[in-house]
Amino acid sequence: MRWLFSLLACALLGAVQAKSFTGDRLLVVLEEQSEREKYSALLGDLSDRGFKTTVDSPKSAKLSLFQHGERAYDHVILLPGKSKGLGPALTANQFLDFMKKEGNIVVGLSSETAIPSSVQSLLLELDIHTPSDKGALVVDHFNYDSVSASDKHDTLLVPFPNALRPDVRNFFAGEGLLAVPKAVGQILGNESPLVMPVLRAPSTAYSYNPKDEADSVEDPFATGEQLNLVSSMQSHNSARFTVIGSSEMLQNGWFLQDAKLNDKAIKTANREFAAQITAWTFKEAGVLKIGKLLHYQNEGQNKKLNTSTAIPESNPTIYRIKEDVAFQIEISEYKNDRLVPFFPASDDNVQLEFSMLSPFHRLNLAPISQTANATIFGVSFKTPDQHGIFNFRINYRRPFLTNVDEKRQVTVRHFAHDEWPRSWEINGAWPWIGGIWTTVGGFVAFVAVWLYSAPTEKSVKKTQ
Repeated sequence: MRWLFSLLACALLGAVQAKSFTGDRLLVVLEEQSEREKYSALLGDLSDRGFKTTVDSPKSAKLSLFQHGERAYDHVILLPGKSKGLGPALTANQFLDFMKKEGNIVVGLSSETAIPSSVQSLLLELDIHTPSDKGALVVDHFNYDSVSASDKHDTLLVPFPNALRPDVRNFFAGEGLLAVPKAVGQILGNESPLVMPVLRAPSTAYSYNPKDEADSVEDPFATGEQLNLVSSMQSHNSARFTVIGSSEMLQNGWFLQDAKLNDKAIKTANREFAAQITAWTFKEAGVLKIGKLLHYQNEGQNKKLNTSTAIPESNPTIYRIKEDVAFQIEISEYKNDRLVPFFPASDDNVQLEFSMLSPFHRLNLAPISQTANATIFGVSFKTPDQHGIFNFRINYRRPFLTNVDEKRQVTVRHFAHDEWPRSWEINGAWPWIGGIWTTVGGFVAFVAVWLYSAPTEKSVKKTQ
């Protein structure tokens, strides 16, 4: 019977395995353990999705993001606290090193607490800027909850991101309004293409510090859609970072809570959004995986792309100039705990670069077949009339998708001495060949006429 219990235990462990593509070890940094109950619904949802959650205080002496030179956790959620410092284990450099090892981070902010110096330095390093003064929050006098913020107008009601941005539809899609109380607005720098806005503030919102005694805001930090309520960043190694301007929107009180917009009762969709934003950050969605990559000499009929199953398995390392080549690659997308075929957007293409120092060919890959968990893209082309070291390269970088950068190196050589086409196979050489044989024929005819012509008789002069 012991083997039966072992089998059942393995089955149960497999059933609760995390959906994350990179791991299930989750660290939640929460300064006050008494605040844990406010986030019990979020933590419960993460546990139901298979994450092994560890809640620890930044003041803990045993807290560390690394163990034996490797990351001790796969993901981190940093919730706001009252302390201005997070200790030596949670410095900006520690967070950056954690991301260099492909760790993922969610940072929650709140206007009621100061942003720790390490978090402020980390945000600046990632080109995400927040107000410098403590207590600054986002206010909107048109889109606010009239129940909880009837006076201050600091609880914004904004639609799901997919209602405003088509490029996030596949990752943050839902219905209803999101309640964003006491949010710290962010603006993104123009120097980094890696940062992306997820949830923008309405056009009538602005950043405001209630401690200012002035009746009007003369020089606000940012206004309208310049303000981001939720921002994200994906590094070159596909490590993901998300900053949520309002950690209160993750608390139990705002999960499916009643709110009022213009005296109209609504249900907030914060719980669904929290599930989707953590799923994206922790690589449960938007992850691309490369399968088999093939390139081979295309010797099929009419030089068309070979779509049959009889494809050479070995990738040659040497090609000849002006040779027909076929290229194929398998791309899968990780969704709902499994790999499915990947299909780019209708206005997007996966491209192949055949390059030396610069691309000689940049070609769109077309889907040619499909398996149970991958789409096979392919294209055929002719190698350029240039010898050297070339690369087959797929460099596919799109917002909210993991970066794909695959490269295979090959050599392109000249024609061998016995591979050049014969002169009579070249149409342009026919006049020259004709001229040569005309000259030869004329010379032979002249010699023949000269040899077989009778000599003329010489006249003899008579003498007396």
